[in-house]
Amino acid sequence: MGVPKRKPSRSRQRMRRAYNSVMRLPQLNPCPQCGEPTRPHRVCPACGYYKGRQIFSVTAGD
Repeated sequence: MGVPKRKPSRSRQRMRRAYNSVMRLPQLNPCPQCGEPTRPHRVCPACGYYKGRQIFSVTAGD
């Protein structure tokens, strides 16, 4: 079985792994307050809540 003579450089490793991260879609979870789909660990843009606390108030925009 072939054995590599040298360790792949960080740059080459990262270039190889970068392809996989581009193909993934962002995961969406329902907001516990309003039920809107939001990205995890971020403030909900629809209601302004994060972890049960209101971070900013959302007003009806034009």
